[in-house]
Amino acid sequence: MWERIYRMLVKEFIQVLRDPRMKALIFVMPVVQLIMFGYAVTTDVEHIKTAVCDLDKSPQSRALIERFTASGYFDVVAHVERPSELGELLDRSKAIIAIQINRGFADDLRAGKQAVIQTLVDGTDSNTGTVAMDYAQRISQAYAREWAGEVEASPVELRSRAWFNPDLKSRYFNVPGVIAVVLLLISLLLTAMAIVREREIGTMEQLMVTPIRPLELILGKTLPFVLISFVDVLVVTAIGVNWFDVPIHGSIVLLLFGSGLYLMSTIGIGLFISTVSQTQQQALMSSFFFYLPAVLLSGFMFPISNMPEPAQWLTYLNPLRYFLEIIRAIFLKGSGLDVLWPQFAALAALGAALLTISSLRFQKRMA
Repeated sequence: MWERIYRMLVKEFIQVLRDPRMKALIFVMPVVQLIMFGYAVTTDVEHIKTAVCDLDKSPQSRALIERFTASGYFDVVAHVERPSELGELLDRSKAIIAIQINRGFADDLRAGKQAVIQTLVDGTDSNTGTVAMDYAQRISQAYAREWAGEVEASPVELRSRAWFNPDLKSRYFNVPGVIAVVLLLISLLLTAMAIVREREIGTMEQLMVTPIRPLELILGKTLPFVLISFVDVLVVTAIGVNWFDVPIHGSIVLLLFGSGLYLMSTIGIGLFISTVSQTQQQALMSSFFFYLPAVLLSGFMFPISNMPEPAQWLTYLNPLRYFLEIIRAIFLKGSGLDVLWPQFAALAALGAALLTISSLRFQKRMA
């Protein structure tokens, strides 16, 4: 069995790498896309997930919090009693901004002193962090003017700090996302088109009359693209770290493990496309038919919280959504499996289901 799979692997590598255009598609296109998207992509957001720690519990502090919620920009998702809980909510991406109002806030206002509000922002999404800090600043200043009138000194001081991306650089947010998008495109196209190419040029029938079994054929056709995709992950990650200076605080091993689970889904989708396509042109069109909605419904370009509710439900079936959360958290937060296990579990379930369905359909087509 392994000898036949090995021969299929050698055949696939020779067939893929002997074509200069295919080599450019595999190795040059990811680099070009990474550089283009790294410089060009920007996003806008609304409905900012907000956590609040009101230690003062005064009418004045509650009125300030109501200002945030009434603005329409902030959705309060958690009220906590201890400041330490705010950091945990940010770390697990359950909140984008955390607002802390210390004890004595109302007393300082009544005494004419400067009352301090503390905000913590998740800087992994630099655009959202910048917008959230700007909105928070405006709301606090408007509230301060009500107390002080139109005087120069403000009785409220807002102190903001961004976590995970202190300078709120958009590249830190975009570059890890581009890695995930490029990996989707490469693995999807290679898998879908390579199998259809065998059918189109008439060599699939030759393979079917050999002793190789359907499972061995599937492994022989897909494993080369898994290995190539892993090489692409390492290449574009190295470029992201060294060219764009994007820090990677987490485990490379965990990143590769997540990439493997992600590839289970993308290879499974490519395999499924190969069973419904008769020509390479059909496979190409079908791949992009899946690729574009997958990118749009992943949170890469537009925040999922801004989408209509039916679209938000659809994102749960999108493997790119989970891998984006994993790769950004590993790069910028240094998160481990204890935090990211729900995303890993979702990818594993999606990958297993897609691979099983696609393999069964592929074997039925060969039968």
